[in-house]
Amino acid sequence: MTTPSTSTPPRPHLSRFLERWLQADPSRISELEDISRLSLSAELFAQILQNKILAGASLNSTMRRLRNLLMASLISRDLNGQLDLNEVISAISDFADFAVQTHLQALMQEMIALHGQPIGEESGELQELIVLGMGKLGGRELNVSSDIDLIFCYSEDGETRTSTEQQRPLSNHEFFSRLGKKLIAAIAEITEDGFSFRVDMALRPNGASGPLVASFAMVEEYFLIQGREWERYAWVKARALTGKPEQIAALEKIVHPFIYRRYLDYGVIDSLRTMHGQIRAEVVRQETRHPERGNNVKLGRGGIREIEFLSQVFQLIRGGRELELRDRSTRITLQTLAKKSILEPGIVQQLLEAYTFLRNVEHRLQYLDDAQTHTFPVKEEDQEIIAQMMNCASTAELLAQLNLIRQFVAEQFDAIFKDKKEQAVDGAVTPTLNEQDDSESIEAHLLALGFTESKEAAQRLLITWQSPRLQSLSETSRNKMMALINSALTMIARQADGQLATLLRLLDFMEAIARRTAYLSLLTEYPHALQRVIRMFAASDWAAKFLSRHPILLDELLDESALHQLPDWELFTRNLQQQLEQQQGDTERQMETLREMHHAQLFRLLAQDLEGELSVEHLADALSKLADIVVAATLTAAWQTIASRHREIPQFAVIAYGKLGGKELSYASDLDVIFLYDDDHQDAPASYAKLAQRFITWMTSHTPAGILFDIDIALRPDGASGLMVSTVSSFNRYQEKSAWLWEHQALTRARYCAGYAPIEAQFDATRAQVLTQKREAIKLKEEVLNMRKKMRDANLNRSDLFDLKHDIGGMIDIEFMVQYLVLLHAHQYPELTANIGNIALLKRCGDLGLINPDMALASANAYRVFRKLQHNIRLQGEEKARVAKEIIAGEVLATSSLWASLFISHTA
Repeated sequence: MTTPSTSTPPRPHLSRFLERWLQADPSRISELEDISRLSLSAELFAQILQNKILAGASLNSTMRRLRNLLMASLISRDLNGQLDLNEVISAISDFADFAVQTHLQALMQEMIALHGQPIGEESGELQELIVLGMGKLGGRELNVSSDIDLIFCYSEDGETRTSTEQQRPLSNHEFFSRLGKKLIAAIAEITEDGFSFRVDMALRPNGASGPLVASFAMVEEYFLIQGREWERYAWVKARALTGKPEQIAALEKIVHPFIYRRYLDYGVIDSLRTMHGQIRAEVVRQETRHPERGNNVKLGRGGIREIEFLSQVFQLIRGGRELELRDRSTRITLQTLAKKSILEPGIVQQLLEAYTFLRNVEHRLQYLDDAQTHTFPVKEEDQEIIAQMMNCASTAELLAQLNLIRQFVAEQFDAIFKDKKEQAVDGAVTPTLNEQDDSESIEAHLLALGFTESKEAAQRLLITWQSPRLQSLSETSRNKMMALINSALTMIARQADGQLATLLRLLDFMEAIARRTAYLSLLTEYPHALQRVIRMFAASDWAAKFLSRHPILLDELLDESALHQLPDWELFTRNLQQQLEQQQGDTERQMETLREMHHAQLFRLLAQDLEGELSVEHLADALSKLADIVVAATLTAAWQTIASRHREIPQFAVIAYGKLGGKELSYASDLDVIFLYDDDHQDAPASYAKLAQRFITWMTSHTPAGILFDIDIALRPDGASGLMVSTVSSFNRYQEKSAWLWEHQALTRARYCAGYAPIEAQFDATRAQVLTQKREAIKLKEEVLNMRKKMRDANLNRSDLFDLKHDIGGMIDIEFMVQYLVLLHAHQYPELTANIGNIALLKRCGDLGLINPDMALASANAYRVFRKLQHNIRLQGEEKARVAKEIIAGEVLATSSLWASLFISHTA
């Protein structure tokens, strides 16, 4: 809807169309002044149309006159500064919708009178013609003198149902074909009143050679068998102007899988680059043939089309996963790209300003004679008129502004679409390998690059190239793979050490993604992403395997600054909740979203870790926070899938033990949890047992995106023989009367994780009460030592290396000492029940004088060293964290000394 304006004298001398229109009938001046005081909307169009029809005019004639009146009003208001671009394109788009809908309604009644009602063969329901607006009409960004791109569909085949003998039945296809032809004629035929809109049907399946109308089944079959890449680009804009909501929804279920890929589709960059090149080549041919027709603000270099491509390429890449990117408007999509930091907000603001400027120029070119043109005029006097319309002092001033804007747009377009295939990463041209090379030539090439283990590397390259997986690839994919490997070899050769290990990890990764052309395209289009992949693979075997399992995370490597930003947990939580709510009812998609978002954030933390930006403690805190958020989101989403749920918000909580409980989570940790509820409803036990089971399923199920976490519930009351879920009160009783000492040890590292908030306070009270019980020192010591011996016997180390976790003086000894100190002294010092981690608790015990402060500090430092070493070893893919004994001799001595001071009477 456009805003009303005060009456302002029109500027007909700047628009020949407006001047001619006013001169043809003196009464039009007052008519234009009247409409200029009103908001332009469908309601106004309907009112004017009704008044003119009552006065005796036909619908076709009235619609054309209304169109000319609207054009006059838009020109007048726009040139007098009373409308902005949004109001102009919204008004003309609204009118196009109105014209299509009004004509179709009238024509449908005529057709039904002649042939009866078209009925669906399967549903038995009345069928309607669904008119899809494509292009700028679909995006509600229509030009003032544009044609409208339409496609006609209907949901089901069948036949018309007649009610009189005079009606002649038709198949639904024939009925809608005739209706479509009548609609085109009603809108587009040129009469003495002109036309309403030119109509272009070329975007329909099979174009001009295809049928005018298509059933949903025909559309679906076409997409599956013949749909081409450029049609995905076109169908992004498709918007239903007519039809019932349920029919439109059914059509979207057919269209969206064709447009949007479930994965990140970077292959579309090359497709759109090719398409743009073809468009540009045609424009250049026209400009060469007719030099006077240069300066096309739509299709020329840095023109409107390049901004549209910049917007839509990200829709096609990401729209399958990010629903916000499915908006049909170029401007709204650009704003979304800025909001999601896919494009820099400053760049987007400039693109939006450029778009507004170019569209305003385009409109003024069309205001001149109501012509469908996008090209700057040849005549100097016409150029001067356009400059005046743009409020420029001269044509030179306008062209200077236009050139600057187009140069900026072209630069941004090239940043995304410039062909990188022929570019070496560092700009240098180097010899390359190909599939025909033998082992000797490959080895010689690697030696020349600087590989120290060239023979082994050459053998592995040959194995990779001859593998069935690579041999089965298309020629295009093999060429991409070969180019990427050649680029990678140059980068890997620059490493001082670890060349062979890095190459082997990279080739394993390349084989894993070989059949996913989108990933090959991403690394081809963004060479810096390949550099980061190699940097990560050089640093960590675990990172290489993680990325091989989840190649969708390659997308995270594109933005270096975003990759290294500290997590914004509130924003992450909000985005996760928003996506899960949008996908409610689609459990499979929700499970994928949980995994994709968790893995993406985990990958960012991994990148920061490998760059040395996070301490072990900070990383563990972040991983634990991430797990908390995912647990909470999973709990909420899973509850919504339980049809028998007896309340909207479950009075149910997840309690974390172990590494998650102590906020010491690592990359591949499982989650030790129990489930508590506080709900007297008779359905509560069954509902919450079902919720717990579903929660575990959501967490542990293998989907295309992998799993979230392995879940261990062995610490629940009575262990494997106990109920899966417990009431808070029964948990309290169990802890007070039945729990083993080792369960109280485990409770020292337990905390509320997610779910019904009031349970947190109840659990904390029980935990504090249990941990602050006064215990007999000798008995406590004996039980702790017995449990430690059982664990050590179950994890014997027969190697010459030191096991950081299980060996005497290692991490578990430290954890047992902390648990022992808490259970022994918390009745006197309740602050020891704080869940602050082993390092902080050791220091607190030292400060309280419960152990020697120097020994406490030395053991705390030893624990930090052990964790760091364990972390680094795990990053290299080793399952057991073991090191040479001399490396940690000092730390083991510190830990053993503290152990002896606490348990000396039992160590003999």
